[in-house]
Amino acid sequence: MSTESLFKPFQLKTLNLRNRLVMAPMTRSFSPGGVPTPEVAAYYQKRAEGEVGLILSEGTVIDRPSSSNDANIPHFYGQEALAGWQQVIDQVHAGGGQMGPQIWHMGIMDNHHSGWVPPVPFEGPSGLNRPGFSNGSTMTQEDIENTILAFGQAAASAKKAGFDCVEIHGAHGYLIDQFFWESTNLRTDVYGGKTLAERTRFATDVIREVRRQVGDDFAVIIRLSQFKPSAYTNKLATTPQEMDSWLQPLVEAGVDILHCSQRRFWEPEFEGSDLNFAGWAKKLTGKPTITVGSVGLTGDFFGAFAGESSQPSSLDELSRRMDRGDFDLVAVGRPLLADPNWVTKIKTGRTSELKGFTKEALGELVMD
Repeated sequence: MSTESLFKPFQLKTLNLRNRLVMAPMTRSFSPGGVPTPEVAAYYQKRAEGEVGLILSEGTVIDRPSSSNDANIPHFYGQEALAGWQQVIDQVHAGGGQMGPQIWHMGIMDNHHSGWVPPVPFEGPSGLNRPGFSNGSTMTQEDIENTILAFGQAAASAKKAGFDCVEIHGAHGYLIDQFFWESTNLRTDVYGGKTLAERTRFATDVIREVRRQVGDDFAVIIRLSQFKPSAYTNKLATTPQEMDSWLQPLVEAGVDILHCSQRRFWEPEFEGSDLNFAGWAKKLTGKPTITVGSVGLTGDFFGAFAGESSQPSSLDELSRRMDRGDFDLVAVGRPLLADPNWVTKIKTGRTSELKGFTKEALGELVMD
């Protein structure tokens, strides 16, 4: 099947992409003290030179004392870290690419295996990371207000540095997702609620503050997931109607693109239709969507962390859904982590040169 639809340009506000392929955010932990190094800049520049349409950075944390559980996760605040990100975006632009940072607050976390802990306890809607696991404090109204402001300030810093968009991390069991999930949001104030629609309040306040600080013309993406790393089969929205009640407030608050994370992009979201998460999100909201989940490789990303290797896989089903108009952009993770030239190889039909993925690629910044 032709991959032609993957190589059509895409324009939206500040985005003017040469193709529909997106480098998915992937945590790398190569920024000591939160500061991206010249090697990190070179890593992203290589993907830009390899013709990736849009690069989304690894998660980079906002200015809250316990937004991170890892000393080597990059910050998106502070003079030194922002200077590092300035080098990243300058080199990505020099390589012909476009890029947005994924701004992040982890919320309640397990302690890192290194033994490093933040200077104050983790914070979240109810102190829970998952049912029965508490490892931090319940956020006060002031904590929430300051966190919302910190998301906005990070987005403003991205625009000031010349990034082409910003992505808000609202998936995978981290802070914003902890507000979405009934198992971790036990609040009785305006940021809680029995329905998913009510529990969107924190996310919509974040989005509105981001939009206020970047203006109307700057592209804003949010990454969402139904599953949690602690609950792969979880669904925040169990019906299309419930999904609509979740996504519409995010769109009304100012999101331009919905980045819909699945473990496997080909799996249907609801019975009675083969539409995946991104397909349903686009159908319900009319907004552009990004699909992601085991694109181009066997196995999934979480298996990679467990040491599982993967081999290249066919893009026929992806192209079929793309041609049908289910989604607008396609995020690719491990193939680009392991091979900066993956997009070029797909474009030119050099599929025999595609690399598999091994856990060793997680331990380095692959440059060729």
